[in-house]
Amino acid sequence: GMAHFEDIEVISGQHPKPVGLVLEYGTAGFRAKAEQLDHVMYRMGLLAVLRSKKTASTIGVMVTASHNPEEDNGVKLVDPHGEMLAPAWEAYATLLANAEDQNLKSVLTNIIEKESVNLQDVARIFLGRDTRPSSLELSQAVVDGVCVLGGAYQDYGLVSTPQLHYMVCCRNTMEQYGIATVEGYYQKLSRAFIALTKQVACHPEEMRQLNVDGANGIGALKLNELEPYLEKKLKLKLCNDGTTGKLNYLCGADFVKVQQKPPQGLDMKANERSCSFDGDADRIVYYYIDESGCFHLLDGDKIATLIITFLKELLAKADLDVQIAVVQTAYANGSSTRYIEDVMKVPVHCVNTGVKFLHHKAQEFDIGVYFEANGHGTVLFSKTAESKIRQMSQDQSQIREKSNAAKMLENTIDLINQTVGDAISDLLTIEAILSIKGLTVQQWDLIYTDLPNRQLKVKVSDRQVIATVDAGRRAVSPAGLQENIDALVKKYSLSRAFVRPSGTEDVIRVYAEADTQANADTLAYEVSLVVYSMAGGMGEKPKLLH
Repeated sequence: GMAHFEDIEVISGQHPKPVGLVLEYGTAGFRAKAEQLDHVMYRMGLLAVLRSKKTASTIGVMVTASHNPEEDNGVKLVDPHGEMLAPAWEAYATLLANAEDQNLKSVLTNIIEKESVNLQDVARIFLGRDTRPSSLELSQAVVDGVCVLGGAYQDYGLVSTPQLHYMVCCRNTMEQYGIATVEGYYQKLSRAFIALTKQVACHPEEMRQLNVDGANGIGALKLNELEPYLEKKLKLKLCNDGTTGKLNYLCGADFVKVQQKPPQGLDMKANERSCSFDGDADRIVYYYIDESGCFHLLDGDKIATLIITFLKELLAKADLDVQIAVVQTAYANGSSTRYIEDVMKVPVHCVNTGVKFLHHKAQEFDIGVYFEANGHGTVLFSKTAESKIRQMSQDQSQIREKSNAAKMLENTIDLINQTVGDAISDLLTIEAILSIKGLTVQQWDLIYTDLPNRQLKVKVSDRQVIATVDAGRRAVSPAGLQENIDALVKKYSLSRAFVRPSGTEDVIRVYAEADTQANADTLAYEVSLVVYSMAGGMGEKPKLLH
């Protein structure tokens, strides 16, 4: 209770804030150089306790900076059902992190009063951290914050970000979602995977081995722990497992997606299936190299399409009246959108860039599938959809084909981590689907062909000059900009382009897509020139890439 309150400043002295340092709680929480974060960690311990008292639930605190370089770190809070922190509390996190030491107590008091937090209530925090050298010490600072306000905590130590989200969800659903331990997580996933793939006849050897780039991070550690639970049903060749390489350096999902090439430390033969995790194992991308040495990336859009195809077939077999929808951002490849809408007849909804927007929209449907192109995504099943599926799988009076399909859907629900994108869970889901459908990675890749695209940045003096609507796809200011973009887009076929201010720096991001790479490049260049001249471009004029 209040007794602890006096100690806040005393302990805060052990975690001083660098004067003038300003950080912002963004989509991914706080991210900065590790040495700038000690005070932030202490204060997030304090905030987590308040959030826990307010929600009468366990709250998660994850120490990680995902795909950032090894010398960075970060922290994010996990809300009661394993989702991201509520927006109002993101604002509190920013206020708290930026308060100078002498103002800490009054900022804290303001939050307590505004949210009517009763300090007598109990608080419980689940803590996790990634493999960065700075993570242990920083998580200790979180503990200091939790303890000074009398919170109880459980330290899970080294876990992937999705594992911590899972633990929090398990705890707050009275373990209906699963058992809140790492073993419980492995058991739930492996049981679902084995049950889902048990009908599959044995495949030739080459079908079964998957190369995994662990980004030299936590994902590699956890995949090793999972392997015994899989009873040799999946052959994994783990590279970049952290024993020698540096976290995220020339490897990991972000590197592969941005560079469009395989990571270092992965020795792959032609047509072998490979995938990369990011640093905290909440993103995954697949890829292969064909006989001619050409690199093929299967990104979040391809993953979503594979999962939707599978779910849709099972729903048809089970004859269940369950609606499925897909949520994308403007960055989703136009080919994927066309294929999902026109061929699969599944509705696609476009939202603003950022996981929280995708997750929120996906909750509106019986089954909502969302994946960002970067490989972060999941599938959400509504209570109604889940109970319809579970009911039919238990229904003895149904014909075998229907109840079988329902059982497979049920296993899929248990295999997917619905709290957040989860590279390990996604890997198992993708591998199960490929094996059930008897697809090679090449056949999967050929479901549709990505349209060539190009992303560019234009430096501007003030990114706020450009305002957008329609999920970032249309610019409403400066006046005339959108009309100019429309005119340029009209010159090419299968084309589209949009511009939007970056969330982090004074640049405008330009995206263009067209029937050929040359056209996509030219369109991106032409749009960049228009942005440069109409939106206050800085420095050199954009140049055409050759």
